[in-house]
Amino acid sequence: MTTARLQQLRANARLERDVLLEHRMRDGQDPAIAISEVPDVDELVVLSLRDEMLEDRGQLAEFSLARLAARSAGPDADEHRRNADRAEFELLREIAAQVPELTRGVWAAAARLEV
Repeated sequence: MTTARLQQLRANARLERDVLLEHRMRDGQDPAIAISEVPDVDELVVLSLRDEMLEDRGQLAEFSLARLAARSAGPDADEHRRNADRAEFELLREIAAQVPELTRGVWAAAARLEV
């Protein structure tokens, strides 16, 4: 990944984060809570790259459906969650290997996964 592309992704993520924070605070959420819950800039970049990779591989719809099924009350919800977590973790590892500058963002995104 080029430095220019990473800078552009970070600029877009900063804007997205600012919008998320403003929305939460206008809804009356405590700023300290909002800031702690909204992903940081590099984590948003990582999530964007994850989605790009899924789309490039033709797996975005399948991944999204697995995440949706994981939130259901169905008997196989845990299995869908585990499978989606494993697939996402592998993508995050690829991102960390390809763009070492995003390693902290990768581990922040991976922290919510159960692998």
